[in-house]
Order: sequence, then structure tokens, then C-alpha cells
Amino acid sequence: MDASQVTFLALLFVLTANAQVIKPGRCPVPAVQEKFDAAQYLGTWYEIQKLPNTFQRGECSTATYSLNSPGVVGVLNRELLSNRTVSAITGTAVSKDPTEPAKLLVSFFENSPPSPYWVLSTDYDNFSLVYSCTDLGVLHMEFAWILSRKPSLSEETLEDLCSTLSSIGVSLDKLQTTNQDADYCSAMHQ
Repeated sequence: MDASQVTFLALLFVLTANAQVIKPGRCPVPAVQEKFDAAQYLGTWYEIQKLPNTFQRGECSTATYSLNSPGVVGVLNRELLSNRTVSAITGTAVSKDPTEPAKLLVSFFENSPPSPYWVLSTDYDNFSLVYSCTDLGVLHMEFAWILSRKPSLSEETLEDLCSTLSSIGVSLDKLQTTNQDADYCSAMHQ
């Protein structure tokens, strides 16, 4: 094995050990929300389910979007950690291509490359289905979030959104349900 293969395998091991979803092949290119309107998307969304990732470790997760300036959406992600403290991170989201406004790029750290944030489906008032994928050569790493305007989502809507994820090859058995119990999450509102 040469050095690049060893490095690649080490990276793969670290990412897999940290509960990232890594699959063979390149990222799928699913259809996104037609005529996406960022202004209607603003406000708070509750995380209902997600694919596992290394950057979210808590429960009661929310994402709040605000308009920072024309074309720039402010992002505030919050979660309740196991020690009962609230963790928050801020960032920005922009659409590079005005013809595809549902394909956003999100940045949380200065000088770091942005990550895709594609709104596959939303009705703006109840649910949102978000997908992100990064190519890693012969593999890809994917993320998905099912969001709701309330701490819960109807089973019918959840099934429909899961069906959409399944149609692009997302492994539904990897989805994790986020605890949004009002009593447990009360520290988020203090």
C-alpha cells in the first residue's frame, strides 16, 4: 500500500468510527424544492430525525434561520447536551445559483469550505427535508435532516419524507430520532 491509500483508509476508519454515513460511489443528485422561497423558510425548525454525524451530539436540536442581508441567510443551530447545557453555533447560508435557490451552501467557520444544504421538499409551515452530500473520491459522505415547525411530525408526513430519502438511496435504518420531549427539552427555552 502506498501512503495515499493508507491515509485514505485511516480517514475512512475515523469517519466511520465517528458515526458518519459513508457509501461507495459519487453523491446522488436529487431533485430539490421547486421555486424555493428563502423568506418563507425563515424561522425556527425542530429536528425530528437525522443521519448520524460527528458535529451533533445533543438532543432537542433546532435550527433558526434569519435574513442577514439580501441573499444571505443567518443560521443558528442549538442542541441540548447530555450535561444539560445548551450548545449553539452560528453560520450563514447562501445560494450560489439563483436558478436553483434550494441548493444552499452553509458555512460555520471562517476560511472553511461551505457544505451543501439542499432543501429537497418543504411546505414552509410544517415540514422540511434537507440533504447534504460530499464526494470523497470513490466514496461519498451524506447527511439528512427531517425538520418540523413543531417538536413532532405526523407519521404520514414522516413516512412520505422517508420515502423520498429512500428513493435517492439513503439508508433509512441509519436515521436517528431526535428527542423533542417538552419536559426534557425545557432547558432549551430558559
